Amino acid sequence: MFVSRFSVVALAAVMLIVLSACSQSRYKLRNDTAPVGDFDFSNVPDATPIWEPISPQGNATPYKVNGKQYEVIETARGYAEEGVASWYGLKFHGELTSNGEVYNMYEMSAAHKTLPLPTYLRVTNLDNTKSIVVRVNDRGPFHSDRVIDLSFAAANRLGFADKGTARVKLEAITPALPVAGGAKPLDPAAKTKLGVPVSKVSPGPVDKLAPFVQVAAFSNEKSAQNALAALERRFSFDNAFVARSTVQGRSVFRVRVGPLADAKEALRIRQKIEQAGIGEPIVITRSVLAKDR
Repeated sequence: MFVSRFSVVALAAVMLIVLSACSQSRYKLRNDTAPVGDFDFSNVPDATPIWEPISPQGNATPYKVNGKQYEVIETARGYAEEGVASWYGLKFHGELTSNGEVYNMYEMSAAHKTLPLPTYLRVTNLDNTKSIVVRVNDRGPFHSDRVIDLSFAAANRLGFADKGTARVKLEAITPALPVAGGAKPLDPAAKTKLGVPVSKVSPGPVDKLAPFVQVAAFSNEKSAQNALAALERRFSFDNAFVARSTVQGRSVFRVRVGPLADAKEALRIRQKIEQAGIGEPIVITRSVLAKDR
């Protein structure tokens, strides 16, 4: 059988592509990096501690990673630890976390090896005393010398994003289980030790969480409106809007689409917007009744 030189070269090229693809992970990037461009991380708000049920995903125990076994603890109440924190960023942005949510490096989240998902933590940088609140929704870091992996936004707020690691103190925040007619306050120790405001749930309409696609966030309203206009020119969304909120006395304008029916629809819309090259769309979950959605 005669095989042309061109066919041999083409076949070799195809095999090279296949072997290359097989050697790569499911992530788009081989190495993790920080996001490109300017973003004012001082405007990113802390995670707001609320009571949540244990996630149906990500809490299996024991589990193994790289041949080592880990056991998820039953409750985060009373948990406190000191150690080294690292961060994860663009490589994982938009990928699923261990509990099935979508990782957003611009929100205050974290990964931990043994805390139940989700868990709220106060994280304090022991080198500069800066402190934040994050929501743990992922597993990791699987390095013996590190206790937590923070989102890039969280690491930036703590002042060590450019260094890679920092010595931190972790303290669990355990919101009370809601009860009829209101919510019990956090236990006194958590209130005084962690400085978490105590809130009560007022009687009224039943609140509901729903998925949204957040396309971009701006400190300038005009920029947000321009991004919204570009989005509406490209797609026929009837539920796209700009949500305004105040963080540390400064306004933040977020371009969002929603509320959406379910996570499947949210992921589909995120993919469409991403393919159109508009913003950096990610899936978030927000209260439908919230003033700024």
